[in-house]
Amino acid sequence: MTITRRQEDVVEDVPRRGGAAPTFARERWARRYARGLVVIDVIIVVVSLLAAAVFGSQPHMLPLLDGRVWVPVGIPLAVLAAAMLVTLSSTGSRVPRVFGVGSREYRAVLLSVMFTFAGVALVAYVTSLAGLHAILAIGGVSTGVGLVAGRWLARRWLVAQRRRGRMSHKVLVVGDLDAVEPLVRDLQKVPGAGLHVVGSYDPDGFVSPVDSSATPRATAVSVVEALELLGADTVLISSANELSPATVRELSWQLEPGRQHLVVAPSLTDVGGPRIHSRPVAGLPLLHVETPRYDGGRLHVKRAFDIVASASLILLLSPLLIAIAFLVRGSSPGGALFRQERVGLKGRTFAMLKFRSMYVDAEERLAELRAADTGNGVMFKMKDDPRVTAVGSVLRRFSLDELPQLFNVLSGSMSLVGPRPPLGREVELYGRSVHRRFLVKPGITGLWQVSGRSDLDWDETVRLDLFYVENWTLTGDLAILFKTVRAVVRREGAY
Repeated sequence: MTITRRQEDVVEDVPRRGGAAPTFARERWARRYARGLVVIDVIIVVVSLLAAAVFGSQPHMLPLLDGRVWVPVGIPLAVLAAAMLVTLSSTGSRVPRVFGVGSREYRAVLLSVMFTFAGVALVAYVTSLAGLHAILAIGGVSTGVGLVAGRWLARRWLVAQRRRGRMSHKVLVVGDLDAVEPLVRDLQKVPGAGLHVVGSYDPDGFVSPVDSSATPRATAVSVVEALELLGADTVLISSANELSPATVRELSWQLEPGRQHLVVAPSLTDVGGPRIHSRPVAGLPLLHVETPRYDGGRLHVKRAFDIVASASLILLLSPLLIAIAFLVRGSSPGGALFRQERVGLKGRTFAMLKFRSMYVDAEERLAELRAADTGNGVMFKMKDDPRVTAVGSVLRRFSLDELPQLFNVLSGSMSLVGPRPPLGREVELYGRSVHRRFLVKPGITGLWQVSGRSDLDWDETVRLDLFYVENWTLTGDLAILFKTVRAVVRREGAY
């Protein structure tokens, strides 16, 4: 029998399970992982500073106070190491909220390095401590690189554990079915975030476990009881509109501090973190969402980076480009380059360059292959396309056919990172919102390319491109470029 209750009755007083033992039982993994990060940080900081002292040819004694006092070099090294470790803790680089996902952990690490070495340099200047220049220069770079690399390796291990269902928060999603289902699907796509959904709870009191074979569907229990029933430790409210503010506040009171957590998903989708700012006003946690801008200094920096990077890559890869051109010309009749009209910034067309990977009559044969289309309804894609040459198949597998687009980047019609440049016939099928992708230059690579490429459906492709357009940052571009190398090596969705 279904028992429907008012929202205010959903949250009930449930007796606490006494004793200190179970309070943090489910948080032990977080504490162990944080302690592991401390060990990694200590090793990297000590090794980096010792290497800086050795390679910097530092004397054993350093003059202090204009030579009136001499101190062993080990003392400023020890102070620098201790300050570095304290700053890493104070900037929140080891808190569970940043484990495994996002760039906040890396930003905290780099800020810690900058503040620590700048602070020690200032102290050395005020106290007239000479001889630290080499340590600060070499040690700053090696410590920063080492700490980021160490955190990256630790994160790879943590994500691998979370993909196996370990070291994650067990989440109960609260809300009606329409809000819960898409949220659960999105969370299941990113197991590395450490939010493993075990069940859902609607305002009428229905508890539905994700694994129906593990726990029978229950009714008429409170949120806190549902947490205990499913063994969850985190409540995720899919939409605050489903519960009154008083109900959400009372629910937060009922959760056990340190063991159970409350997360609220606002009615914002595909908005990047840098655009969101929280500001409490009259007890209300207001979220400010900045409007994206497509001009100003950041855009000039992006263009400068495109010019320098594309020119450098063209010079570096010129032997490979020449070799591929000869292979393409020798493998089948036709030129080495293929020029195709694409739609770019503000809807203007341009000639996109690629190494020719198909026979010269590929466009004429397209109509007869429409029935074998395995694309996403807008972009034509076909595995084992008979129009692809033998050399072209290898070029596509490793994305080498796209290298001539570096000249498009250098000329300004494309960027290294951006949305996929579409064909004119594809644009004719676009909905109104999809045209926002023309607010920025198309890119050789982008979120679409590093997230599955041809394996994605059309809606997911559009969502990723629009997310980039709305939230692009220079650091985000660097992250996409790094992921592009991994995607090319793994040949994900390349055909």
